Amino acid sequence: MLMVLSFLFFTFLVGVFTYLKTKGDNLTTNEGYFLGGRSLTGPFIAGSLMLTNLSPANFSGMSAQAYINNMSVMGWEVCSGITLVLVAMFLVPRYLKGGLTTIPEFLEERFDSGVKEFVTYLFLISYILSALPPTLYAGALVLSQLFNISELLGISYTASIWITVWAIGIIGAVYAIFGGLKAVAFSDTLNGIGLIIGGLSVPFLGFRYVGNGNFFQGVIKVIESHPEKFNAIGSNGDLLPFSTLFTGMILVNLYYWGTDQGVIQRALGAKNLKEGQKGVMIAGVFKILTPLIVIIPGIIGYHIYGDKISDADLIYSHLIRDLMPNYFLGFFAAVMFGAVLSSYNSVLNSASTLFSLNIYKPKFGKNKSDLEIVNKGKVFGLIVAFVSMFIAPLIMNAPNGLFQYLQTVNGFFSVPIFTIIFIGYTTKKVPSIAAKISLIVFVSLYALLQLVIKPNLHFLHQLAILFLLCCILMLAIGRKFPRKEPFILKNKNVVELTPWKFQYEVAIGIVAFMISFYLIFSKLGIVTQNYSNLKNYLIALWSCVGVIICFVRKERLKKIKIKNIKIIQGEF
Repeated sequence: MLMVLSFLFFTFLVGVFTYLKTKGDNLTTNEGYFLGGRSLTGPFIAGSLMLTNLSPANFSGMSAQAYINNMSVMGWEVCSGITLVLVAMFLVPRYLKGGLTTIPEFLEERFDSGVKEFVTYLFLISYILSALPPTLYAGALVLSQLFNISELLGISYTASIWITVWAIGIIGAVYAIFGGLKAVAFSDTLNGIGLIIGGLSVPFLGFRYVGNGNFFQGVIKVIESHPEKFNAIGSNGDLLPFSTLFTGMILVNLYYWGTDQGVIQRALGAKNLKEGQKGVMIAGVFKILTPLIVIIPGIIGYHIYGDKISDADLIYSHLIRDLMPNYFLGFFAAVMFGAVLSSYNSVLNSASTLFSLNIYKPKFGKNKSDLEIVNKGKVFGLIVAFVSMFIAPLIMNAPNGLFQYLQTVNGFFSVPIFTIIFIGYTTKKVPSIAAKISLIVFVSLYALLQLVIKPNLHFLHQLAILFLLCCILMLAIGRKFPRKEPFILKNKNVVELTPWKFQYEVAIGIVAFMISFYLIFSKLGIVTQNYSNLKNYLIALWSCVGVIICFVRKERLKKIKIKNIKIIQGEF
């Protein structure tokens, strides 16, 4: 009873605060509903990005992989830090300069409406197959275990998953479709704070349990018992070999953080470039820390349960039920519920945006009002929601677990889309036909590799090879059949474009932070427990970082001084 009350209290609290914060917003215009009126500031962008990303799929899936293997799966999280730096410094300025509401809008300007429509359909298919169902399924795994739905209702485990999926799906659909992006972003931030508190409590309670009430003794005991589990470098036999970080991993991450409409829409709604860059980079810092809350619990679970858990995707749920006190269990359930809704709502909002502005408006709504277009998007969002609710429970049959299913299926959509966006921004004369051919070739070859040939080569390496192949193909077509006029990105003057002055210093710090994590979780650190050498490596690394940051700041101040002198002399 206490658990249910604390769950309802926190869920109600977030709902009330979100309503009070957004009740006066205009949701009848495209910008008001889909971009929060372009009013989002750095903290809200960062909070929404984090909670959109940190769905129960991460908690259940990544803990499961650490339970079975080691910390090599950390690459998905930690390497997002450097990816978000690249997105903040190179993509966000271009998106805001072009005044984009959706990513396919750029593809229409750069290539043509056919490419925009093709990519829009790819986005929507990816949402239905690889974004919404895993989020619902992972949420159902956690919540059905927390509330013991199977025993409570006297039904089978499979039936409890179906019921929980539909309960989450219906509530989430109502929330997303009638609230708009700003409501999603605000509730994300509140739930994000709760998720950090709740997420950190799991390893904290786990280590305390192992150490018989002493947290630090628990940490030492787990490390000494299973040092191999803390190896983030791993081997080629792991589900995420370290070599993939330098091939397909960076491409998949650039797609996800920089071009996936469901994610980058937060940055597109930024108040100005400074806030957009600040929000994306703050998210980069937190992404490097996420292994502490989504991967370490899997190792603790291995220490506590051994190999007794038959379904590794349930390891996180077991830890929560066995370690958390009832009064806190309800709060954590509410936070996880919020995380499910966040990821789910974000994708639904983006699906509505893409359908309304890129399919319905050009084909049927040229003379329609913004309100009519928004309403059509809401109807489409409901349809997508119901389809995803039917697909989600079927993931129970995925052979390599939830998280691996998610990443493998994403390959059909992620890098193919990123490839044409990359070529679109880095070249001026590659024509639209090149983008269309590239999309068809990429998706077809990846499908052939995954479904027919099935080579003994990691899917991320396959994606990297196909990326290079399609880039060469597009450049060759562009050389033979160039555009008549070179593409020039126009400034739509939608928001103020002064960049964040600390972007370089923060970027350097994020990269060093990422490297530090790999030093700690490797044979140079925890795995061999050679802490004296680790200390020396970290001191050397951060000393270099300090020198570089001082140099960067000196150069920035020098440029400002020169600019001020020119202003005084009348040269500006």
